[in-house]
Amino acid sequence: MKDTAELAADQAAFWNGPGGAMWIASYERIQRSIAGFSDAVLAAAKPKPGEKVLDVGCGTGTTTGRIAAAVGPTGHVLGVDISEPLLAVARAQKLLNATFVASDATLYPFEPATFDLVFSRFGVMFFADPVMAFKNLQRALKPTGRLVFVCWRTPAENPWGQLPMRAAAPHLPPIERPGPEDPGQYAFGDRARVERILKAAGFGTPAFEKVDRMTWMGKDVPEVIDNLGKFGAVARAFNEATPEQIARAKDAIAEALAPHARPEGVELPAACWLVSAAQH
Repeated sequence: MKDTAELAADQAAFWNGPGGAMWIASYERIQRSIAGFSDAVLAAAKPKPGEKVLDVGCGTGTTTGRIAAAVGPTGHVLGVDISEPLLAVARAQKLLNATFVASDATLYPFEPATFDLVFSRFGVMFFADPVMAFKNLQRALKPTGRLVFVCWRTPAENPWGQLPMRAAAPHLPPIERPGPEDPGQYAFGDRARVERILKAAGFGTPAFEKVDRMTWMGKDVPEVIDNLGKFGAVARAFNEATPEQIARAKDAIAEALAPHARPEGVELPAACWLVSAAQH
Protein backbone atom coordinates (compact mmCIF):
# COMPACT_ATOMS: atom_id res chain seq x y z
CA MET A 1 0.00 0.00 0.00
CA LYS A 2 1.35 3.43 -0.96
CA ASP A 3 1.75 6.16 1.63
CA THR A 4 0.35 9.66 1.15
CA ALA A 5 3.64 11.02 -0.22
CA GLU A 6 3.71 8.33 -2.90
CA LEU A 7 0.05 8.90 -3.78
CA ALA A 8 0.66 12.65 -4.07
CA ALA A 9 3.69 12.05 -6.27
CA ASP A 10 1.64 9.77 -8.53
CA GLN A 11 -1.01 12.48 -8.96
CA ALA A 12 1.58 15.14 -9.73
CA ALA A 13 3.33 12.90 -12.27
CA PHE A 14 0.06 12.04 -13.99
CA TRP A 15 -1.31 15.58 -14.26
CA ASN A 16 2.04 17.04 -15.32
CA GLY A 17 2.43 14.25 -17.87
CA PRO A 18 -0.15 12.16 -19.72
CA GLY A 19 -3.15 13.40 -17.73
CA GLY A 20 -2.55 17.05 -18.53
CA ALA A 21 -1.81 16.32 -22.18
CA MET A 22 -4.93 14.17 -22.58
CA TRP A 23 -7.14 16.75 -20.84
CA ILE A 24 -5.94 19.53 -23.16
CA ALA A 25 -6.41 17.32 -26.22
CA SER A 26 -9.99 16.60 -25.11
CA TYR A 27 -10.73 20.09 -23.78
CA GLU A 28 -13.73 21.06 -25.92
CA ARG A 29 -15.49 17.73 -25.46
CA ILE A 30 -14.88 17.68 -21.70
CA GLN A 31 -16.18 21.22 -21.23
CA ARG A 32 -19.37 20.37 -23.11
CA SER A 33 -19.86 17.14 -21.18
CA ILE A 34 -19.59 18.77 -17.74
CA ALA A 35 -21.24 22.11 -18.58
CA GLY A 36 -24.37 21.31 -16.57
CA PHE A 37 -22.34 20.54 -13.46
CA SER A 38 -20.23 23.67 -13.93
CA ASP A 39 -23.37 25.81 -14.07
CA ALA A 40 -24.82 24.10 -10.98
CA VAL A 41 -21.76 24.56 -8.75
CA LEU A 42 -21.17 28.15 -9.84
CA ALA A 43 -24.82 28.99 -9.15
CA ALA A 44 -24.52 27.44 -5.68
CA ALA A 45 -21.24 29.23 -4.92
CA LYS A 46 -22.66 32.67 -5.81
CA PRO A 47 -19.37 34.57 -6.10
CA LYS A 48 -20.08 38.25 -5.41
CA PRO A 49 -18.42 41.50 -6.49
CA GLY A 50 -15.38 42.26 -4.36
CA GLU A 51 -14.95 38.76 -2.95
CA LYS A 52 -11.67 36.87 -2.72
CA VAL A 53 -12.05 33.33 -4.04
CA LEU A 54 -9.80 30.27 -4.07
CA ASP A 55 -10.39 27.92 -7.04
CA VAL A 56 -8.96 24.51 -6.06
CA GLY A 57 -7.87 22.25 -8.90
CA CYS A 58 -8.55 25.08 -11.33
CA GLY A 59 -6.98 23.28 -14.30
CA THR A 60 -7.22 25.34 -17.48
CA GLY A 61 -8.98 28.13 -15.61
CA THR A 62 -12.43 27.82 -17.15
CA THR A 63 -14.20 28.22 -13.81
CA THR A 64 -11.60 30.74 -12.64
CA GLY A 65 -12.52 32.99 -15.55
CA ARG A 66 -16.22 32.84 -14.75
CA ILE A 67 -15.59 33.54 -11.07
CA ALA A 68 -13.26 36.43 -11.97
CA ALA A 69 -16.04 37.99 -14.04
CA ALA A 70 -18.46 37.62 -11.12
CA VAL A 71 -16.18 39.14 -8.46
CA GLY A 72 -15.22 41.99 -10.77
CA PRO A 73 -12.24 44.34 -10.62
CA THR A 74 -12.54 44.81 -6.85
CA GLY A 75 -12.36 41.06 -6.25
CA HIS A 76 -9.66 38.49 -6.90
CA VAL A 77 -9.39 34.78 -7.67
CA LEU A 78 -6.45 32.53 -6.84
CA GLY A 79 -6.37 29.39 -8.96
CA VAL A 80 -4.31 26.48 -7.63
CA ASP A 81 -3.44 23.30 -9.52
CA ILE A 82 -0.61 20.77 -9.61
CA SER A 83 -0.52 20.64 -13.44
CA GLU A 84 1.82 23.11 -15.16
CA PRO A 85 0.47 22.21 -18.65
CA LEU A 86 -3.10 23.03 -17.57
CA LEU A 87 -2.00 26.23 -15.82
CA ALA A 88 -0.23 27.39 -18.98
CA VAL A 89 -3.63 27.37 -20.69
CA ALA A 90 -5.19 29.15 -17.70
CA ARG A 91 -2.57 31.91 -17.70
CA ALA A 92 -3.07 32.49 -21.42
CA GLN A 93 -6.46 34.03 -20.55
CA LYS A 94 -4.53 36.98 -19.06
CA LEU A 95 -7.20 37.62 -16.45
CA LEU A 96 -6.55 40.92 -14.71
CA ASN A 97 -8.06 39.88 -11.38
CA ALA A 98 -6.82 36.31 -11.15
CA THR A 99 -3.52 34.67 -10.22
CA PHE A 100 -2.50 31.06 -10.88
CA VAL A 101 -0.15 29.01 -8.72
CA ALA A 102 1.33 25.59 -9.42
CA SER A 103 1.08 23.79 -6.09
CA ASP A 104 -0.63 21.06 -4.11
CA ALA A 105 -3.39 22.84 -2.17
CA THR A 106 -2.59 20.50 0.74
CA LEU A 107 0.73 22.24 1.34
CA TYR A 108 0.44 25.71 -0.16
CA PRO A 109 0.99 28.45 2.49
CA PHE A 110 -2.26 30.37 2.02
CA GLU A 111 -2.59 33.55 4.04
CA PRO A 112 -4.93 32.67 6.93
CA ALA A 113 -8.53 33.91 6.96
CA THR A 114 -8.22 35.45 3.48
CA PHE A 115 -10.92 33.97 1.28
CA ASP A 116 -14.66 34.52 1.21
CA LEU A 117 -15.13 31.36 -0.86
CA VAL A 118 -13.20 28.16 -1.43
CA PHE A 119 -14.52 26.65 -4.65
CA SER A 120 -13.81 23.53 -6.69
CA ARG A 121 -15.22 21.82 -9.74
CA PHE A 122 -13.99 18.22 -9.69
CA GLY A 123 -10.69 19.20 -8.07
CA VAL A 124 -10.86 17.85 -4.52
CA MET A 125 -11.10 14.08 -5.08
CA PHE A 126 -7.39 13.66 -5.76
CA PHE A 127 -5.86 14.71 -2.43
CA ALA A 128 -3.51 12.08 -1.02
CA ASP A 129 -4.41 13.25 2.51
CA PRO A 130 -7.85 14.86 2.23
CA VAL A 131 -8.18 15.77 5.91
CA MET A 132 -4.84 17.58 5.84
CA ALA A 133 -5.81 19.29 2.59
CA PHE A 134 -9.17 20.52 3.86
CA LYS A 135 -7.58 21.70 7.11
CA ASN A 136 -5.32 23.90 5.00
CA LEU A 137 -8.30 25.20 3.02
CA GLN A 138 -10.29 25.77 6.21
CA ARG A 139 -7.48 27.92 7.62
CA ALA A 140 -7.49 29.99 4.42
CA LEU A 141 -11.20 30.82 4.77
CA LYS A 142 -12.48 33.86 6.62
CA PRO A 143 -14.59 33.03 9.71
CA THR A 144 -17.65 33.95 7.62
CA GLY A 145 -16.38 32.11 4.56
CA ARG A 146 -17.97 29.21 2.70
CA LEU A 147 -16.82 26.06 0.93
CA VAL A 148 -18.62 24.89 -2.23
CA PHE A 149 -17.57 22.07 -4.53
CA VAL A 150 -18.93 19.47 -6.91
CA CYS A 151 -17.65 15.88 -7.06
CA TRP A 152 -18.72 12.64 -8.70
CA ARG A 153 -20.93 10.23 -6.77
CA THR A 154 -20.31 6.46 -6.87
CA PRO A 155 -19.24 4.59 -10.00
CA ALA A 156 -22.55 2.68 -10.04
CA GLU A 157 -24.40 6.00 -10.34
CA ASN A 158 -22.28 7.14 -13.30
CA PRO A 159 -22.97 4.99 -16.37
CA TRP A 160 -21.13 7.50 -18.57
CA GLY A 161 -17.87 6.30 -17.01
CA GLN A 162 -18.73 2.73 -16.12
CA LEU A 163 -20.59 1.40 -19.15
CA PRO A 164 -17.66 1.71 -21.61
CA MET A 165 -15.19 0.32 -19.07
CA ARG A 166 -17.40 -2.65 -18.19
CA ALA A 167 -17.79 -3.47 -21.86
CA ALA A 168 -14.07 -3.18 -22.58
CA ALA A 169 -12.68 -4.85 -19.44
CA PRO A 170 -13.08 -8.52 -20.47
CA HIS A 171 -10.89 -7.85 -23.51
CA LEU A 172 -8.11 -5.87 -21.82
CA PRO A 173 -5.36 -6.57 -19.28
CA PRO A 174 -6.45 -5.97 -15.66
CA ILE A 175 -5.96 -2.41 -14.47
CA GLU A 176 -5.16 -1.29 -10.94
CA ARG A 177 -8.21 0.24 -9.27
CA PRO A 178 -7.92 2.73 -6.40
CA GLY A 179 -8.93 1.61 -2.93
CA PRO A 180 -11.83 3.29 -1.09
CA GLU A 181 -9.49 5.73 0.69
CA ASP A 182 -7.22 6.41 -2.30
CA PRO A 183 -7.41 9.54 -4.45
CA GLY A 184 -9.34 9.16 -7.66
CA GLN A 185 -12.31 10.28 -9.72
CA TYR A 186 -14.93 8.65 -7.49
CA ALA A 187 -13.09 9.04 -4.18
CA PHE A 188 -15.81 11.35 -2.82
CA GLY A 189 -18.75 9.24 -3.92
CA ASP A 190 -19.44 8.06 -0.36
CA ARG A 191 -21.35 10.87 1.37
CA ALA A 192 -20.44 9.61 4.85
CA ARG A 193 -16.73 9.69 4.00
CA VAL A 194 -16.94 13.25 2.69
CA GLU A 195 -18.80 14.40 5.80
CA ARG A 196 -16.22 12.70 8.02
CA ILE A 197 -13.33 14.39 6.16
CA LEU A 198 -14.86 17.86 6.30
CA LYS A 199 -15.77 17.66 9.98
CA ALA A 200 -12.28 16.39 10.84
CA ALA A 201 -10.87 19.38 8.96
CA GLY A 202 -12.85 21.86 11.05
CA PHE A 203 -15.90 22.56 8.92
CA GLY A 204 -19.47 22.47 10.17
CA THR A 205 -21.90 19.78 9.03
CA PRO A 206 -21.89 19.92 5.23
CA ALA A 207 -24.98 20.06 3.04
CA PHE A 208 -25.29 17.61 0.14
CA GLU A 209 -27.43 18.03 -2.96
CA LYS A 210 -27.72 15.42 -5.68
CA VAL A 211 -27.11 16.81 -9.15
CA ASP A 212 -27.99 14.46 -12.02
CA ARG A 213 -27.46 15.29 -15.68
CA MET A 214 -27.22 13.57 -19.03
CA THR A 215 -23.64 13.86 -20.22
CA TRP A 216 -22.83 14.35 -23.90
CA MET A 217 -19.99 12.06 -24.94
CA GLY A 218 -19.72 12.68 -28.68
CA LYS A 219 -21.68 13.16 -31.89
CA ASP A 220 -21.78 9.43 -32.65
CA VAL A 221 -20.42 6.10 -31.42
CA PRO A 222 -17.16 6.19 -33.45
CA GLU A 223 -16.38 9.67 -32.09
CA VAL A 224 -17.07 8.54 -28.52
CA ILE A 225 -14.74 5.56 -28.92
CA ASP A 226 -12.07 7.90 -30.29
CA ASN A 227 -12.60 10.23 -27.30
CA LEU A 228 -12.37 7.33 -24.83
CA GLY A 229 -9.00 6.43 -26.30
CA LYS A 230 -7.66 9.91 -25.54
CA PHE A 231 -8.53 10.42 -21.87
CA GLY A 232 -9.72 8.49 -18.84
CA ALA A 233 -9.72 4.91 -17.58
CA VAL A 234 -10.27 3.35 -21.01
CA ALA A 235 -7.35 5.28 -22.47
CA ARG A 236 -5.09 4.12 -19.64
CA ALA A 237 -6.20 0.53 -20.17
CA PHE A 238 -5.51 0.80 -23.91
CA ASN A 239 -1.93 1.84 -23.11
CA GLU A 240 -1.31 -1.61 -21.60
CA ALA A 241 -3.11 -3.60 -24.32
CA THR A 242 -2.18 -5.14 -27.65
CA PRO A 243 -3.73 -3.88 -30.91
CA GLU A 244 -5.87 -7.03 -31.07
CA GLN A 245 -7.15 -6.51 -27.52
CA ILE A 246 -7.94 -2.87 -28.24
CA ALA A 247 -9.86 -3.80 -31.38
CA ARG A 248 -12.02 -6.30 -29.50
CA ALA A 249 -12.58 -3.81 -26.68
CA LYS A 250 -13.66 -1.12 -29.14
CA ASP A 251 -16.16 -3.50 -30.75
CA ALA A 252 -17.61 -4.30 -27.31
CA ILE A 253 -17.86 -0.61 -26.41
CA ALA A 254 -19.58 0.16 -29.70
CA GLU A 255 -22.18 -2.50 -29.02
CA ALA A 256 -22.79 -1.20 -25.49
CA LEU A 257 -23.12 2.43 -26.64
CA ALA A 258 -25.35 1.80 -29.66
CA PRO A 259 -28.65 2.01 -27.68
CA HIS A 260 -27.63 5.46 -26.37
CA ALA A 261 -26.96 7.06 -29.75
CA ARG A 262 -29.39 9.80 -30.78
CA PRO A 263 -29.40 12.34 -33.61
CA GLU A 264 -28.01 14.95 -31.18
CA GLY A 265 -25.22 12.61 -30.07
CA VAL A 266 -24.42 9.93 -27.51
CA GLU A 267 -25.55 10.75 -23.97
CA LEU A 268 -25.37 8.78 -20.73
CA PRO A 269 -26.45 9.57 -17.15
CA ALA A 270 -24.00 11.24 -14.77
CA ALA A 271 -24.39 11.89 -11.03
CA CYS A 272 -22.64 14.28 -8.65
CA TRP A 273 -22.71 15.67 -5.15
CA LEU A 274 -22.95 19.42 -4.76
CA VAL A 275 -21.36 19.98 -1.34
CA SER A 276 -21.37 23.16 0.74
CA ALA A 277 -20.08 23.89 4.22
CA ALA A 278 -19.33 26.80 6.52
CA GLN A 279 -16.75 27.24 9.23
CA HIS A 280 -17.43 25.20 12.36
